[in-house]
Amino acid sequence: MYSVKSPRRLALPGAVLFASAALLPMGPAHAETGFGGSRGEADTSSGSSGRDITSQVTFNTSRNGTGESTGALTAVGDYDPPACWYEPKWTPEEYEKDFEQRWNVGHFSGAAQGYAAEKSRYIEGKPYKDFNKEKSGEGMFWGTVYDWERLEGDDYLACSQADFWVDNGDDPPVEGALDSETLAMLAYNRLQVPDTEVTLAPAEATKVNLPTWAWLDKADFHEVSVTASLNVGGWNLSATTTAKPVSLKLEPGTADATMFPASGECTISAEGTVGEPYAKGKSDETPPCGVTYLRSSGEGTYDLKATVTWEIAWESSTGETGTLPDGTFGNDQAVTVQEIQAVNR
Repeated sequence: MYSVKSPRRLALPGAVLFASAALLPMGPAHAETGFGGSRGEADTSSGSSGRDITSQVTFNTSRNGTGESTGALTAVGDYDPPACWYEPKWTPEEYEKDFEQRWNVGHFSGAAQGYAAEKSRYIEGKPYKDFNKEKSGEGMFWGTVYDWERLEGDDYLACSQADFWVDNGDDPPVEGALDSETLAMLAYNRLQVPDTEVTLAPAEATKVNLPTWAWLDKADFHEVSVTASLNVGGWNLSATTTAKPVSLKLEPGTADATMFPASGECTISAEGTVGEPYAKGKSDETPPCGVTYLRSSGEGTYDLKATVTWEIAWESSTGETGTLPDGTFGNDQAVTVQEIQAVNR
């Protein structure tokens, strides 16, 4: 497991505190990775400008796509994962330490008012007395986490609630608290799927007006999944998001072509394959998935684009299930199309 801390900070209007979260960049698959900090520990730092808050969500990517040719999905349609959420961060003792660290700063405008407000809220009983130490072991303080890759404009206003206490087993009393669906979306963001380079016949160069067969084998075309989990301080929740390939769309790279089927959408068989491998003697048959080019590519090539649509579903450790918008991933491959050479005798 490893973590990355973001150097960026977010200033909340009218507030003294600054908050930020770090998301790991995409990289090689790991069995378990986290947003930041050690698993089960609050990772905070303070300075003259406030503190960083990092998420404790971890990811199991052992069933994710692997290899140099994998990539992230592009969601189809209206898909808007949260740019921020609340999650459990501190025990009473940890919150006291964090409180002392973040207020151990030099004088700045509004410091006295800000400190007085926080002291009232977390020490003087309005509503928490002495950082809620009398309930130590019975719950945790929750704080805000930001997804900096998605935070735009005034998105931060969706999570402007001050840090709050939640008893173990209770539902958080605010909208935007981390739940099964949010975990499922965070897992969606980490999915990596294999590329879609189809097998073609003819393989080296095809001919004008002759069908080019295209197919994908099951071995190269399988489900992938990522599990996002939060297990800290009496709060244990996970969601597994699975991407299942459902169709392949071919785009020939030129208007001078005929697609098979006409829509260019090749379905997946019950065996998990797409199209049908070419076999000797089928040169005059229509392929179930393929293209006939009507004009030579000349000195160059056509870019045949192959895009797979992946169906997305999730299941939570609570038994909840759901779906998320389909995702697509594709690539281009160069196709040489030659004229048929007539031989005069």
